[in-house]
Amino acid sequence: MELSPGKLWGMRRMADEAGRFKMVAVDQRPPIKNPIREKRGTAEAPYEDVAGFKLMLVAELQRHATAMLLDPHFALPRGFTLLSPRIGLVVTLEDSLFRETDGGRLSAEIDDWSVEKIKRCGGDAVKVLAWYRPDAEASVIAAQKDFAARIGEACARFDIPYVFELLVYPLPGEKNQTSQYIEMADKRADLVLDSVRAFAEPRFGIDLFKVESPVPARAVADGGDAAQAAFDDLGRLCGRPWVMLSAGAGMAEFEAILARAYRAGASGYLAGRAIWAEPFKAFPDWEAIRAGLRATSVPYMERINALTDAQATPWHAHPLFADGVSVPSPDAGFRHAYEGF
Repeated sequence: MELSPGKLWGMRRMADEAGRFKMVAVDQRPPIKNPIREKRGTAEAPYEDVAGFKLMLVAELQRHATAMLLDPHFALPRGFTLLSPRIGLVVTLEDSLFRETDGGRLSAEIDDWSVEKIKRCGGDAVKVLAWYRPDAEASVIAAQKDFAARIGEACARFDIPYVFELLVYPLPGEKNQTSQYIEMADKRADLVLDSVRAFAEPRFGIDLFKVESPVPARAVADGGDAAQAAFDDLGRLCGRPWVMLSAGAGMAEFEAILARAYRAGASGYLAGRAIWAEPFKAFPDWEAIRAGLRATSVPYMERINALTDAQATPWHAHPLFADGVSVPSPDAGFRHAYEGF
């Protein structure tokens, strides 16, 4: 299969030399801002606290990652001088403030931020989270699909990989209501699978899916054949390389999720809280956080990286690329065939 040069290069930049993804997310906003705000007793989390924690994550964890996901509010502005140029830079586009309506959630881009700006500042990929329920109101479903397709078109135009994340959520009136970035306690596999099915269509231009477990994290390890079947369906429906997100799962839970996902063909992970949530509990003791990252998060990354090396499918070995990966006109005619912006 042919990939445009920019997308091919970006996919390679995010992965290791073997084609496996070991990516750390530090773009979270509410999951970091809210605990800081509560512990500081302030109306808003102080900027320096949020940025300071994110930069500590970059400094302490980047040696064990193939790429890091940064946000343009806190992590990216100072990350340019801290992030190692040997690893990939994935940049967030979606606003953490979604609009809750009677029919479901509506996503939007961060104000004054764009695919073009991510490309121009050196990003290797664009990451977008879309809240989605296949049983939401029809107008909400249409709006979320328009949102995803619009960004896909921009990623194609600026020739940069599109990393697309999906999260199911409780509709108004359902139990276990939460607006947090956490897994639904009573999540149904069909909601996850039908969401992936909806966005696997070529018109969305997605290059890499970032997906949640189709089975509640607490039930993955002991889920038996039924749990594995759900992961197998997930891999089949993605139709392209895919990685797992942690959605607030604990360390052991996420490791069990990865084991099942890798058996189903996943190519790695793009995760945050499973890796660094435990040390973050020590805030505002910065030295305790740093010590915790070194004593807990780094060994955990080494463990799941070894699992990834042993069991994950290299992205270019996905069935989508059964005939190999190439760029259009890989010869002297390349400069004529390659379209500019």
